[in-house]
Amino acid sequence: MPDGLPDPGKIWNDFITNPLVQTAGTLIVIYVVLLWLGTAYWAFRDMQARGENPILPYFASALIVFFTPLLFLFAVVLYMIVRPRETLAEVYERSLAEESLLAEVEKNELCPVCRDRVHADWLVCPNCRTRLHRVCPSCNRLADPEWSLCAYCGHEFTRPQARPAERASAVAAPERPEMSPEPGLRPASNP
Repeated sequence: MPDGLPDPGKIWNDFITNPLVQTAGTLIVIYVVLLWLGTAYWAFRDMQARGENPILPYFASALIVFFTPLLFLFAVVLYMIVRPRETLAEVYERSLAEESLLAEVEKNELCPVCRDRVHADWLVCPNCRTRLHRVCPSCNRLADPEWSLCAYCGHEFTRPQARPAERASAVAAPERPEMSPEPGLRPASNP
């Protein structure tokens, strides 16, 4: 080599043996190894959150560990492709939301005639005009039309008068003795 030009091997050797460059190189290697192991731990925890199988988290972290620190990015990309889309918490939250919507839909009442949705405080179905409730004259609360007395205040409702056709069928039918609601009592006989 000519005397005026410095030797490239000597420059490279001086650069490599410089303590600052050696410290920086050691720190970079430590950073890459920690990143590699941290990614393996992240894959382990992520798979625990996404699946109920106890073996899959170990398999996911082993996938990343077995790829050397230089190739672990390929393992991370592969893991991101094959991992489940939702965590168990997200699946649980979605199922709770679905159950909540279903409970709300079931909470809505249906008209007994047209099966249209009606509100609990409606007196008449707006679709088919079926009477849904009646107002108790004593406590002014809503009661079912089939109730013989108000469940809130105990007021007895008067029965509507039977139509002439219903009266004729009631007269034609033979009378049966009334059954007692209490066990052990006999029905009263008609004299």
